[in-house]
Amino acid sequence: MIGAFGDALLIAIPDDNSGLEETTMNQQPSWYEKTRRALRARHYSLRTEEAYLGWLRRFLQANRHRDPRELDEMAINRFVSHLAVDGQVSAATQNQALAALLFFYRDVLGHALEQIDDVIRAKRPRRLPVVLSRQEVKALLARLDGANWIMASLLYGAGLRLLECLRLRVKDIDFDRNELVVRRGKGGKDRVTVLPAMLREPLREHLERVHELHQKDLADGWGEVMLPDALERKYHGASREWGWQWVFPAQRFSVDPRSGVVRRHHLHQTVLQRAIKQAASAAGQVKPVSPHTLRHSFATHLVESGYDIRTIQELLGHKDVSTTMVYTHVLNRGGRGVQSPADAL
Repeated sequence: MIGAFGDALLIAIPDDNSGLEETTMNQQPSWYEKTRRALRARHYSLRTEEAYLGWLRRFLQANRHRDPRELDEMAINRFVSHLAVDGQVSAATQNQALAALLFFYRDVLGHALEQIDDVIRAKRPRRLPVVLSRQEVKALLARLDGANWIMASLLYGAGLRLLECLRLRVKDIDFDRNELVVRRGKGGKDRVTVLPAMLREPLREHLERVHELHQKDLADGWGEVMLPDALERKYHGASREWGWQWVFPAQRFSVDPRSGVVRRHHLHQTVLQRAIKQAASAAGQVKPVSPHTLRHSFATHLVESGYDIRTIQELLGHKDVSTTMVYTHVLNRGGRGVQSPADAL
């Protein structure tokens, strides 16, 4: 049975591209299509592609579908400032919108923008991450089972991001060295992190079941998996090899929105998000818990255990150590380790 592809929740874009670029007799591509091609040529992720096309649509609608070549820096400043002042969007959302428009003008229109410093910036609040105690993590994991338990345990035990976990391939697990290789993480970087010893046997048993599923798919004429970049052309037949298969495959086949190929993708991110939310509720957890909360807890508990901050930075894949330093402020010591004078009474 064919279902929706992985995390492909495409933004609704008018089929006629009305007002974006007049379709000529030789069917010139629209601004949307040109932007999509530019994004894919530069290997941007599907999620980024969806977001950038969405911001381009909103920008052109806000300017009544005028030809973008007639719009200058002032139009961009007005639009991005409007998001912060009237739309009350977060700083991250405003920055994403600006990045989308800068990409469009620089890489699609070939127009270098100037004087975009007059943007009214949305305030970026300094927030501390939500962190669970060890007992809270234990209670949460106790209410999960099967693949959901393994995935949640990897988020906490290896400090993985949600999509990094879902995109694990069989070849990226090194049982002999107790390591996981995270491929194309945030920023397109690879890194190595720890494989929890308590997951060795459950993960082996899980992979045996996945291997049986893969063998069945091969016997039925399927068994192909998506390969990054141009590896499918470079290594013919690699898409059917066991090492390239997803560690957490979906139950159904799906259609790749880029190539149109029907194959088995990895689990959709909402599967684990929903499972963790239900487990947190069953455990009586009042904190707002998400899959990323387990990654925050991994980092904080390593700091509590006395591990070097640079080591933790490397395991998490942070570009700047200042990002990792935030976990020193959420240690389970209360008030930065200061004893309240009330406790001395």
